[in-house]
Amino acid sequence: MRKLKLQMQITLDGYVAGSQGQLDWMTPETDERQVQYLKDLTTSMDTILLGRKMAEEAVPHWEHVTKIKKGDAEWEYAKTFVSTPKIIFSKTFRSPLGENTTLEQGDLTSVVTKLKDLPGKDIIVYGGASFASALIKQNLVDEFHLLVNPVAIGAGKIIFDGQHKLTLIKSMAFSNGVVANQYKRDQ
Repeated sequence: MRKLKLQMQITLDGYVAGSQGQLDWMTPETDERQVQYLKDLTTSMDTILLGRKMAEEAVPHWEHVTKIKKGDAEWEYAKTFVSTPKIIFSKTFRSPLGENTTLEQGDLTSVVTKLKDLPGKDIIVYGGASFASALIKQNLVDEFHLLVNPVAIGAGKIIFDGQHKLTLIKSMAFSNGVVANQYKRDQ
């Protein structure tokens, strides 16, 4: 069975975005070990799940990067993102957005459970807050890759509603102050 992995940037005080969705608190990925951690995570998957809000931002952004920044690390990731099949969960979109995207309007739990049963590599979710929270609430996330940024913002959007027990698999600190914590969901 494939795993559903959630990768999110998070603040020390547990927020994944500011109250208005701001992400200006994120620490730049300047540590080569952090970049390698993210590359390794990316190569472990062959499907990306996105909620509507994240898709509206991420899909056009990464498609644009493939056209303008040839040859750097961001371009390499952009090529992977664009070429990887993406499933966008939305009740309001009427057609897929961008290359290699499929629109899904079915029941979240049923669809994700079926996807996990298909052969292939793991599945990754990059967020947004509401979509990630819905997946967590339904106990669909198997692994959490939380990149804790050295900043507290005091208020904002969260992904955990209530108590969730997790087991730490590994933790890595990077020179830019970010700490990557990998957890699995307790059964």
